[in-house]
Amino acid sequence: MSENASGSNGFDDLLAANREWAEDFGMSGFDGVAHAGVAIVTCMDSRIDPLRMLGLKPGDAKIFRNPGGRVTDAALEALVLGTHLLNVERVLVVPHTRCAVASNSEDELRQKVGASANKDASWMSFGVIEDQVRTLRADVARVRSHPLIAEGTQVAGFVYDVDSGLLQPVD
Repeated sequence: MSENASGSNGFDDLLAANREWAEDFGMSGFDGVAHAGVAIVTCMDSRIDPLRMLGLKPGDAKIFRNPGGRVTDAALEALVLGTHLLNVERVLVVPHTRCAVASNSEDELRQKVGASANKDASWMSFGVIEDQVRTLRADVARVRSHPLIAEGTQVAGFVYDVDSGLLQPVD
């Protein structure tokens, strides 16, 4: 098998860090439920550390990330499973300030991606968010009204400020 086919080409630094991390790995045999009863739907933005921003640790929460922190069909699927099988009792929907999909138009993102890829991206949809607060409210309502979200699940929306680290509740 070639270096590239093994999947490690260009990943050696990360694999070395993984080996170091695994030396003290303490989650062997972990049951996989959300020990704090929390699920978080948030953006893929690397400025967001979902566990640490809430004072949680690995094993405390189920985390679903996507561009914009949207409650997509896939996020709903995860939340349904979480509320019935993985101890989730509270759901936080957390988009953030200065988000690319909330501060660019579809055309702007298509142009940026097309320029970076040096290919036509006019056919791609990026799920641009025109009004972040209105969209967050709709996403929270979507979770609350879903017929398969476990009864009694608490659901709330917050905007994470990437400059201060604070969560701003949105009702």
